[in-house]
Amino acid sequence: MTEVRAKRPVVMCLTLLVLAAVFAALAVWQVERLHWKEALIARVEAGTKAAPLPVAQLPTGALDQLEYRRVGLRGHYLPQGSVLVTGVSTLGSGYWVMTPMRVDGAGLGPAIYVNRGFVPMGTRIEAVRARTPKEPVSVIGLLRLTHPGGGFLRANRPQENRWYSRDVAQIAARHGMAADARYFVDASQETPSAAGGPVPGLTVINFPNNHLSYALTWAAMALLSIGTAVVLWRKLR
Repeated sequence: MTEVRAKRPVVMCLTLLVLAAVFAALAVWQVERLHWKEALIARVEAGTKAAPLPVAQLPTGALDQLEYRRVGLRGHYLPQGSVLVTGVSTLGSGYWVMTPMRVDGAGLGPAIYVNRGFVPMGTRIEAVRARTPKEPVSVIGLLRLTHPGGGFLRANRPQENRWYSRDVAQIAARHGMAADARYFVDASQETPSAAGGPVPGLTVINFPNNHLSYALTWAAMALLSIGTAVVLWRKLR
C-alpha cells in the first residue's frame, strides 16, 4: 500500500506532462488556424473590392478560392426557373429570389443562377416572375458557392417547391434548367433595376476570428500543467 501511494505523485506528474503536450499541440493548431483565417479574410476583402470578373473567364474546375469575388454578367433572365428561398436579412424574414440568366455570348451553354435580392415574407413566386425584366440585364455581384442539401434545420422539398438553401443543382433540376451547378451570383447591382423588384446587395460577410485567444488559452493550460508537474516532482524528491 505504501508503494502504491509513493507511485501516485509520479503518475500524476506523467499525466500532467501528457496533458501539457496535448495543450501545446492544440495551441499550435490554433495558431495555424489563425494564419489560415487571416489569409481567408484578406483574400475575400481583396475579392470584394476587385474589378468585376466576367463569368465567361471563370475556370472550369473548383471555385473555392474565388468565393466572394466580384463578378459581372449580362444576359436575359429566364423567369420560369425562378424560386423563392426562405431566408433572413437585415430587412427581416422573407425570401431570396433565385433566377437563372442566359448569359450573352454563351449560346446554349449553362445558365447562371442569380440571387437577385430579398423580398418580404408573403411574396408570391408568380408575382416575382411577372415582374422579372424581359430586356437584357447587367448584373454585378459576388460569386457564391452552391449550398447543397438544405438549411440548418430544414431540408429542401423540391416536390413542393419549398427551398431553404440555395442548392443550384437541385433548383435547376426541379425546373428543367441546364445551369452551372457550382455557384450562383449574389447581385449587388442590377441594371436596369426593376421597380418593386428584389432588394440586392444584402450579402453578409463575417468570418469570426477568435483563434489567437484560443491559442493563448491552450498555451496557458500547457504552462499550468508543466508548473504543477514541477511542483509535484519537487515534493516527491
